[in-house]
Amino acid sequence: MKDKLSVLVRVDLDCAHARIEAQGRVTAQSLQALYVIVKRANALMEGLAVEIDMTHASVEPLALEQLRACSRRHRLPAYIDPLQADCRLSVLAPVNAAAPALAVGLAA
Repeated sequence: MKDKLSVLVRVDLDCAHARIEAQGRVTAQSLQALYVIVKRANALMEGLAVEIDMTHASVEPLALEQLRACSRRHRLPAYIDPLQADCRLSVLAPVNAAAPALAVGLAA
């Protein structure tokens, strides 16, 4: 896997959907670039569903948790989007990322 973050953005305005495919390494630092891309996509159309597909990326746990927090809040960080526009963000995590909900209550 390459270390450099690479993204491909696909937008379907008829279906009100944008998909951001990330490859490479997603860190807390490179996450800032992803936030800017999400903000730009979100500004294209009110109510646009934005999906970040990181299934083919290596994602640091802190970066993944920050993205999940944005998804839960429906907002990007205030330093990225001072106006705090509603953001319908969903995150497709890499297959090797442990989902916090799965870690609870599975012990026999």
